[in-house]
Amino acid sequence: MLHGNESIAHYKKSNIAIWMLMAFQGGFLNIGGLMACHRFVSHVTGYGTTVPYEMATEGIFEAARMGLVPSFFLAGAMVSGYLVDIRLKLHKRPRYYVSFGLIFCALVFICMTGDKGFFGDFGEPLSNKRDYFLLTLLAFICGVQNGTITTVSKSVIRTTHLSGITTDLGIGLMRFIFRGKIGTDVQNEGRANLMRIGIIAFFLIGSFAGFYAFSFYRFNGFILPIFTSGVLCFTMIYFAVTASRHSQKMN
Repeated sequence: MLHGNESIAHYKKSNIAIWMLMAFQGGFLNIGGLMACHRFVSHVTGYGTTVPYEMATEGIFEAARMGLVPSFFLAGAMVSGYLVDIRLKLHKRPRYYVSFGLIFCALVFICMTGDKGFFGDFGEPLSNKRDYFLLTLLAFICGVQNGTITTVSKSVIRTTHLSGITTDLGIGLMRFIFRGKIGTDVQNEGRANLMRIGIIAFFLIGSFAGFYAFSFYRFNGFILPIFTSGVLCFTMIYFAVTASRHSQKMN
């Protein structure tokens, strides 16, 4: 689990559970953004294509608004870097509970205010400032989540988009196929490939579950990722308090 300076790059059951849960949440949040305002949330490559298109067809103002979304994904990753990666590099205790706490609070805000009409009608075309605000919030959440899991898994895992993990799977499958010629560690490569397939599968399952949740409950569909991120947040708080007490006893 995420506590102390522990990495989750190892194939422990608790680590695998975190990876799959976060992949599920990544798929869930992406389908939520798509159904709410017709745009993917964490598809930075897509925005890199869309921004120049908007510049050419709609003008600089629309391009700038569209460019805000990946900027907030970047901001979320930077916040995660400050809370986790930099503290690990400085041999300080990373603040996982703050990362997941930010995700939890942002999702609670989206769910509560969205249900009251703050973001307009669920499923309306992307046109108003409130729609871009929703997208930027979701992108920020995904940036924090992806940055945190990427750091503590030593770049083994990305949970909010599939391009990197699919690339890793393709390379890993070829390593496995040619294991006799290149001397690949069959056991580790096999486990890595199964993990990658699991990440992709749980992302898709999260998207599938999100479709039905948001179809029936609209903004209240965000209650499920609120629950998952809340469990992780309060678990990390428990570990942080326990570790602090243990450190005080040692001193």
